[in-house]
Amino acid sequence: MALLGVLVRAVIIVVAAAAAVSGSGLPVPGYDGLAIGFYHETCPQAEDLVLAEMREIVQEDRTLAPALLRFMLHDCFVRGCDASIMLKSREKIGERDANSSYSLRGYEQIERIKAKLEDECPMTVSCADIIVMAARDAVFLSNGPRYQVETGRRDGKVSCTIDADNDLPPPGSNIVDLKIYFSVKNLGWKDLVVLSGSHTIGRAQCGSFARDRLYNYSGEGRQDPSLNTAYAPELRKACVAGDPFDKTYVDMDPGSPYTFDLSYYRDVYSNRGLFVSDQALLNDKWTRQYVERMASADSTDEYFRDYAEAMTNMGRIEVLTGDNGEIRKVCGAYVD
Repeated sequence: MALLGVLVRAVIIVVAAAAAVSGSGLPVPGYDGLAIGFYHETCPQAEDLVLAEMREIVQEDRTLAPALLRFMLHDCFVRGCDASIMLKSREKIGERDANSSYSLRGYEQIERIKAKLEDECPMTVSCADIIVMAARDAVFLSNGPRYQVETGRRDGKVSCTIDADNDLPPPGSNIVDLKIYFSVKNLGWKDLVVLSGSHTIGRAQCGSFARDRLYNYSGEGRQDPSLNTAYAPELRKACVAGDPFDKTYVDMDPGSPYTFDLSYYRDVYSNRGLFVSDQALLNDKWTRQYVERMASADSTDEYFRDYAEAMTNMGRIEVLTGDNGEIRKVCGAYVD
């Protein structure tokens, strides 16, 4: 499989009635159509409604905060931030059906938030914007920053398995591959190392990391030599050898798995990163320096500022605005 996904793409297109929307807010230079406060006139309570619903969702199940944060990355890295991850395929050839979406959660919660907004402001707020706002609030409700988000995205009509499997960086990626995956999306090394800090909250299934980190590093039938030797036995107790579909969950940041803080960087610096891609941050001069600085920081202030900027950058990937795309009443429409 080509690294950058330069493959012939199987495309499914659904044509549905598009509803025009307008809004007002602060325009974003260079990103025509996005604005802070885009729904100020057309649905002024939109962000408050999303936050209120997110509070209920996280109170019901705290694991959904990191799940909905991950959901934004899966949407934005594949065809841009256009809610194409929400589209369904009867033929099982949409993004939802990709190997990379295997353990993805959040579909029902995005639909639940969308229903609330439809009750208040019919056919106004896009599913793409809901995903971005929900991710921001997931961070905030985990004791992270609540930064301003740009809105004004519209929803895409195309969803392809092959796009998801080609465009999302696998957890076993090395630093060179990671930087390429990010650069293709107009994101730099700092976005990479800052957004990797999202792993400070949440869990991962053993099947997503055990082979590379514990049992078959580089196909050599051994443990990853960079893995902390005191941490490895803890992981081995949880994860079965030889089971690529092991659904056992392990906290990505064992010390504070539901608090958005700097402990992720302290773990990585101590060779306790769960994924190969986490540990890879130490194999580049710039990302390593950032990890070291955050690992020794006394305050989250710098990181929270950087995180808001990096999330904003990711939220600008290949957006549809203006007359492009559509506004859907239901996010999970069928594409075939």
